[in-house]
Amino acid sequence: MAPRGVEGRATDARVVPAGRTAPGPVGRTALGLRGPETAPPAGGRVPLARQADGQVLRARRPGQPGGPERIDPSALQTPSVRAALASVARICPAFTPRQVLREGSRHILVAGTIGRAPVVAKCLAPQAVRSEYFEQLVADFHHEVSVYRAFVRHRPPVRLPRLVAADHDRCVLVMERVPGRPAARERHPVNAPTPGEVRALLTAVRTLNLWRPPTDVFQPRMDYQWEIARYHSVGQLTDRDAGDLRGLLHGLGHTPLQLCHGDALLSNMLLAPSGPVLVDWEQAGWYLPGYDLAVLWSVLSGDTAARRQISQLAQSGGTLARDAFLVNLVLVLMREIRLYDVPGAGEEQRIMIRRLYDDAALARRAVRAAVGTR
Repeated sequence: MAPRGVEGRATDARVVPAGRTAPGPVGRTALGLRGPETAPPAGGRVPLARQADGQVLRARRPGQPGGPERIDPSALQTPSVRAALASVARICPAFTPRQVLREGSRHILVAGTIGRAPVVAKCLAPQAVRSEYFEQLVADFHHEVSVYRAFVRHRPPVRLPRLVAADHDRCVLVMERVPGRPAARERHPVNAPTPGEVRALLTAVRTLNLWRPPTDVFQPRMDYQWEIARYHSVGQLTDRDAGDLRGLLHGLGHTPLQLCHGDALLSNMLLAPSGPVLVDWEQAGWYLPGYDLAVLWSVLSGDTAARRQISQLAQSGGTLARDAFLVNLVLVLMREIRLYDVPGAGEEQRIMIRRLYDDAALARRAVRAAVGTR
């Protein structure tokens, strides 16, 4: 199987194709275990292990009014952006570019208009052709196109950008531009959303997860046995860890899968006037229950109340739902450790790495406790 994604995803994760800071005050989690509640480091954001997608973001400054942006000729005239705009023009001749939102090694996002309607064009970056993961990038883009087309036929119960046009062969998506701001810009934000915003985001994710579209519309996106074997082979999981996870998986053999966004980071959720909007559907598909909740739990390390709420939601479906959440949580944390624990990490990143290891230890203990109750 081809490796999954790059630069912001586990670069060697498999996709089934379609597709420490010193411990602070101790608090009780909803899993019944006690773990460290470490405060975020003073002085601002924790840097990413690498800039996701190698991207250059051109976001509005805080306080800058919304509305149509002025055309930035210099940003729109780079060779990569011009090539992307040529591909967009093939399917949307009326598209007028206004602003480059992202110019990265994987994707280019350009905001513009079609008539008076605000839209966003997403294209595979020309330089992605030189990536060793090019085939997987194309497969992920094709999958996202298929997901948006499926949502036209089977409308989900959550808000997402409306599909305007797509070119499967040239990897181009044109979508409605929804007004709003990302719930966070960093993968692991220092400052979590407000409690009210967290509740709204969890409600949106939970609504999606409880939706039951026809089973043949979407496909499984995770080979759990392969993931366990991979992390075991590189030493991130011990023999006991791998055995415990396989034991839980065995008991989940007949558990119905759940439709998940697959990449439920706060940066992929917009806080819009009409409520949360989910974007970036490259990894959407069937997972064990609780995968999206596990992703959110992993990135909300600074918000103990949100984590407790997530854990309670994950366990509300009973023992099997709890076990599925724990399997997802361990694998998600292994991926995050692999992303961040890289040579040359700065002090703030090392704090995050230690926090991730603490979280992984807590999840391991919860898995062992769950195995002991079966």
